[in-house]
Amino acid sequence: MESPTTGRPEAGEVAAQEKIDTSVPHSARIWNYWLGGKDNFAVDRAAGDQYRQVFPGVVDVARASRQFLVRSIRFLAGEAGVRQFLDVGTGLPTANNTHEVAQRVAPDARIVYVDSDPLVLVHARALLVGTAEGRTAYIDGDLHRPAEVIAEAAKTLDFEQPIGLILSGVMGHVPDYETARSIARQLLAPLPSGSYLSLNDGTSLISAEIQQAQDDYNDTGATPYTLRSPDQIAGFFDGLELVEPGVVPCPQWRPDDAVDTPADIDAFGGVARKP
Repeated sequence: MESPTTGRPEAGEVAAQEKIDTSVPHSARIWNYWLGGKDNFAVDRAAGDQYRQVFPGVVDVARASRQFLVRSIRFLAGEAGVRQFLDVGTGLPTANNTHEVAQRVAPDARIVYVDSDPLVLVHARALLVGTAEGRTAYIDGDLHRPAEVIAEAAKTLDFEQPIGLILSGVMGHVPDYETARSIARQLLAPLPSGSYLSLNDGTSLISAEIQQAQDDYNDTGATPYTLRSPDQIAGFFDGLELVEPGVVPCPQWRPDDAVDTPADIDAFGGVARKP
């Protein structure tokens, strides 16, 4: 992202770029590669190809997760009437980002993206631009510090009005299950009644190969990702009111014509309302 006056990258963007480690694969960049993006490096493509050799269906998993995200946001901005979104662990921008989907339905929607990866920071500030009626902001924040995330998000979002909390494919980065549930609860706690949680994560229920592929990936030195059972994913929604059809494989959650993956897949998700 260049300064409009000098034509050179701004200092903050240069600092962020200098933090990017291209010697170790990164999940956001690998995910970008699987989804057909170009914001990745050779080390990410190598790790992505290695994963795919063991478990070829991983591209379908990535695609199903993304399609679930799109449908859940469309539901929240449409039928549920949500006008504010907090997307934690947003990853690299691709097609149909949270603000694009939400603001197509409700141009006045406000979206706050949260991520700690410097490459995401560089791209998000340049590309995640919302409508004139709404607002799109980016927080350089850590999932493991929910109080800090909420404090920064409150500068853009009104915490007296419903908020859609998006946790798409990120809670697996917290290895301990109870710690992961605690983080989710801490993010939900300050949200008012009528807010929603949209969450999906990877499982190893459908295919035995995915666990081996994930173990191999975790051995590369990248930030590990923990596959969870459908029951564990459902546990993130404890105390909330699940929207039909509940916690299911992502392609089975309110499918539309855009679904182009197998119906049974190792990515489960759901949407629930905070009473």
